Amino acid sequence: MTTTANHRPVALSAPALKVNGEDTAIGEVAVHTTVLDWLRDRGLTGAKEGCAEGECGACSVLVARPGTDTPTEWTAVNACLVPVAGLDGQEIVTSEGLGSPAALHPVQAELAVRGGSQCGFCTPGFVCSMAAEYYRPARTAPAAEACDHEHGPNGFDIHALSGNLCRCTGYRPIRDAAYALGAPAADDALAARRLAPPPPPARTAMEVAGSEFLRPANLDDVLEVLADRPDAQVVAGSTDTGVEVNLRGARPALVVAVDRLAELREFELGADEVRIGAALTLSEIERLLAGRVPLLAQMFPQFASRLIRNGATIGGNLGTGSPIGDAPPALLALDASLVLASRRGDRVVPLADYFTGYRQTLKAPDELIRAVLVPLPLAPLTAFHKIAKRRFDDISSVAIGYAVEVVDGAIRSARIGLGGVAATPLRALATEEALAGRPWTERTVREAAAVMATEGTPMDDHRASASYRSAMLGQSLLRFYAEHRAPEGVGA
Repeated sequence: MTTTANHRPVALSAPALKVNGEDTAIGEVAVHTTVLDWLRDRGLTGAKEGCAEGECGACSVLVARPGTDTPTEWTAVNACLVPVAGLDGQEIVTSEGLGSPAALHPVQAELAVRGGSQCGFCTPGFVCSMAAEYYRPARTAPAAEACDHEHGPNGFDIHALSGNLCRCTGYRPIRDAAYALGAPAADDALAARRLAPPPPPARTAMEVAGSEFLRPANLDDVLEVLADRPDAQVVAGSTDTGVEVNLRGARPALVVAVDRLAELREFELGADEVRIGAALTLSEIERLLAGRVPLLAQMFPQFASRLIRNGATIGGNLGTGSPIGDAPPALLALDASLVLASRRGDRVVPLADYFTGYRQTLKAPDELIRAVLVPLPLAPLTAFHKIAKRRFDDISSVAIGYAVEVVDGAIRSARIGLGGVAATPLRALATEEALAGRPWTERTVREAAAVMATEGTPMDDHRASASYRSAMLGQSLLRFYAEHRAPEGVGA
């Protein structure tokens, strides 16, 4: 039994999910139990724990999610981060469910014949991530991407494997296997499954040993819970909370899932603004925008890995208040605002005012990020620069978002968002002032770059020194000018 917002008891079915085609009760497990641990306890040991924080992909499994090109898409996620209670009523496939020793799945067969597995620890995770891309509808469509250094001749996007690590075999045979995959066969059951809707979100109420997991039916019910229990931990993709649970022993007394709330999954491309629902994942937003916000299109491939972007939501990235999140610098440059919802109603807050201190924001405990608003038209000159130790799948030392308008050779406006150089993401206001109204020339930019090197209050840590971060700020602005030295189509 559970209780609705109007306190009428409602009976809910016992939490269960479909695993490799079989309905399976979740059972009496702790509400913080991950999908990975739950699967392994049931003998499905293909998925492994390598890092417990979503960086190695050894735990990858497939989840049936709402699709952008077909009703259902097989989406690879990190099973080590997602609580099994969060998949109540859902449908997953593990590496064991893709094929068997007697009848290998095409992905498994290609990895085997091309030497893509050695010790085998990471292989099931690669298999699931590769299978998700194998079943991506647009991959084999007539308009599939041209072959380049990130796409195979079969349209396979190698970024699909960016969250999977191999420590012994090497990546060339794995890439060769990916690029050798053809289209799913006509009788492929998992391909056919994409044409039917995914399972709807199940209302969930679990309570074990004093901890609770709730998935309310709608936004009003969530806001009612937050009003009564402001200490509740709100989760969507669990890509941040899952790390806290695994590595730091966090055990919130109440977890409230919002990732499938229809009210938080709106997307609207209007005449004056783009409205992006807070519970849309980064992968979904990337596909829905389809490059129409170039600054975000540059950010997406650099945001962690595909496995993380398949679960991480834009609301979650902003809700943590982290000073090193990738989305805030880009959204600050875009002059974005947030819609915050509570029982008192909605309010709109400029993102530039939202961050108030280290992991502190204007959001009240009973509020929830409902949507992100990006005003239109967009500035014509944009870029996202991320300085990190690795090109992909890394946390930034410094991140910078640019949105600049140049008219008749003069800078009409400049908005620059910074991450990693202060206790909060922030606008480079002094640099913006040094650019505004001045000619778009190397001299102007060099003078402004000297100002930009003084922005924020960078610190020394294991990722970078304060002096390095400051130097990178100035160099980034020079790079931005080099990229747009003579912007085409800039005029009155």
